[in-house]
Amino acid sequence: MQMIDAIVVGAGPTGLMLACELRLHGVQVLVLEREPVPSSVVRALGIHARSIEVMDQRGLLERFLAHGTRHPLAGFFAGIAKPAPPSLDTSHPYVLGIHQPIIERLLAERAVELGASIRRGCELVGLEQDEDGVSVELADGGRLRARYLAGCDGGRSTVRKLSGVGFPGEPSRVDTLLGEIRLEGSRDALLAAMSEVRKSHKRFGIMPLAGDLYRVIVPAAQVASDRATPPDLETFRQQLRAVAGHDFGAHSPRWLSRFGDATRQAERYRVGRVLLAGDAAHVHPPVGGQGLNLGVQDAFNLGWKLAAAIAGWAPAGLLDSYHQERHPVAAEVLDNTRAQMLLISDEPGPQSVRRLLAELMDIEPANRLLIEKIIATAIRYDFGDGHPLLGRRLHDIALSQGRLYARMHRGRGLLLDRTGRLSVAGWSDRVDRLVDRDAPLDAPALLLRPDGHVAWVGEDTQGLRTQLRRWFGEPRASLRAPMG
Repeated sequence: MQMIDAIVVGAGPTGLMLACELRLHGVQVLVLEREPVPSSVVRALGIHARSIEVMDQRGLLERFLAHGTRHPLAGFFAGIAKPAPPSLDTSHPYVLGIHQPIIERLLAERAVELGASIRRGCELVGLEQDEDGVSVELADGGRLRARYLAGCDGGRSTVRKLSGVGFPGEPSRVDTLLGEIRLEGSRDALLAAMSEVRKSHKRFGIMPLAGDLYRVIVPAAQVASDRATPPDLETFRQQLRAVAGHDFGAHSPRWLSRFGDATRQAERYRVGRVLLAGDAAHVHPPVGGQGLNLGVQDAFNLGWKLAAAIAGWAPAGLLDSYHQERHPVAAEVLDNTRAQMLLISDEPGPQSVRRLLAELMDIEPANRLLIEKIIATAIRYDFGDGHPLLGRRLHDIALSQGRLYARMHRGRGLLLDRTGRLSVAGWSDRVDRLVDRDAPLDAPALLLRPDGHVAWVGEDTQGLRTQLRRWFGEPRASLRAPMG
């Protein structure tokens, strides 16, 4: 069998983002997707600030803005209606409303532009790995082989199960029905009814889509024993009557689904040459709209590291740092979604806590803390002690030669040098150097990883070379420092 560089299982946002990142580095990528056609189901409604930054760093943001709507950052923690605090550490202090099918289409188009292959209607049913690669068995009897395989195949991940990775956590305690349904009555009347019901039922919602089509969410009567079978229309109407006192003439559903509040996380994100990302690595309730964003950011962290391993320049431990960095991030998201689910309960105790938290959110630092958890701009990876920027992603800044994020479209490292004395000689095939003596930084120079996180701050050559080795491997002696 031909050896493929990387197989990505799952053509959702996580898998497609990973394919884009790998192709930026010339990695041969095959994406396998079980479903024969792209899904039209709108599970996610938009992306938060850090994911918007990710698209900006890769030159994709204009495509997304053309199909999305900017919404203010308010009411995203447990639906508590507080405005965002001022001066958030991002150039994109908004939520970009854009439906998941459009996100997937834009990422698929970009992946194909870059040279990735996407094979739909192709189900993985078996895998075996050895020290040289991963052998894959398909449902149609076909076999493939790759140097590495990434499971981005959702919460019921076949890759995770076949790899023997534990998925501990809590099962669903409550279910919620979700669908796109045609309703009767004026939009104003429907939205007024929703506003009244939401005073006591935070898991109820009606969102206008087009004409008489609405996205409807309502608590289920019980946890489903068969999670693979969607609810029927009559079940939906019964719950609307039970919760809202009216079924709003619901008819002609475009699709119906349910979701629970199960909270689970993979014990390991890497097993040899198999890696997990997105919902394959973690599942949690969708409160706060963090799931899609968390998966895209997994891919952003993993892509350049996996590409480095395939290209042969990855330093020891680089690929393992994917689990070390992203597992704690997801654990925090699981914690905040557990808290949010408690806060949207209609029980008196949780509602008392909700009212207390709403008062505390009038204190600016408390409000900022909770908003930054949702939009993922406060993440700091543990790179050791040092400068306050170390381990954090750097927000976009204006440079004498354009914007910082515009210089990161190729997915390479970047030395931003205000001194003019530093060099990336030996690493210039992996790291760019930009001299800008007027860059608005409270530091003489810094080294950015391809994902935009600050790997080093300082001005001493030896310290820089140490961190270049740590993140970008050994130098190539034949290379020369770039000019200027």
